[in-house]
Amino acid sequence: MLQFDIRRFDIYRKIPKDLTRPTVTGAVISMCSVLFLLFLMVSELSLFISVDLQSELTVEDPVTHTQKIPVFLNVTLLRITCDYLGLDIQDDMGRHDIGFAENTTKTPAGQGCHFESHFQINKVPGNFHISTHSARQQPEVTDMSHVLHKVRFGMDLGSGKDVEGSFNPLESVDKSKSAPIVSHDYVLRVVPTVYEDISGKVHFPFQYTYSAKEAVVYNKAGKVIPAIWFHYQLSPITVRYRETRQPFYTFLTTICAIIGGTFTVAGIVDSLLFSAAEVFRKAELGKLS
Repeated sequence: MLQFDIRRFDIYRKIPKDLTRPTVTGAVISMCSVLFLLFLMVSELSLFISVDLQSELTVEDPVTHTQKIPVFLNVTLLRITCDYLGLDIQDDMGRHDIGFAENTTKTPAGQGCHFESHFQINKVPGNFHISTHSARQQPEVTDMSHVLHKVRFGMDLGSGKDVEGSFNPLESVDKSKSAPIVSHDYVLRVVPTVYEDISGKVHFPFQYTYSAKEAVVYNKAGKVIPAIWFHYQLSPITVRYRETRQPFYTFLTTICAIIGGTFTVAGIVDSLLFSAAEVFRKAELGKLS
């Protein structure tokens, strides 16, 4: 009875070393191949552990559980004191709040005022503005020169979330050199956004673009009362961002392809160079026939 030998299934048969000989060319190609292989593997590992951000456009309402959008406003007015300032909110549903004080803080800043407020708006066109409308007494000079720090709609993405988009494009807008009597009008186009991170947590920020102008505005009595206006409209288009990472099986497949391809190409190059060297050597000896 024949004895079963599992070694018969070995497709990687070994050639004894005394039947092969090393060459300088083969050594150089081998070292270059190993360095090239390490470079590709490190690059592929870096790509595997990195997070890719995919985006798509849809026509939907991402925040169906509420009819409100949170707004964060942070601005420093440079030449008017806090006593005269207030926040007014209006929209197409009939809302008209004058001197909105909830979640609003006013901190003296030299001759000016640091104004910060957190409030909610309806999902309809409207405006909010900083003015002296709610003040019992009007200042002799109403100068709305300012520096904007933050105007944000929706949730904060949080630290470490890097998205190319207009989530706070009004940041650091400087109107400190504007004329004292002008009103500042910002027209905002707000775009709903859904951001799903790699852990599956979903954020609902809102992007927006803006245009701005300055103008002298008169009230019904013919008096100039400057203000800082933010007119907003909501877009029906929703932008969806989703963090993804390369599957592990894809990473393994790529690594195998890198290893196999590198050594295959290196073997072909080594064989071609060795054959060329042999032909050249025979030609020198006059043995070509």
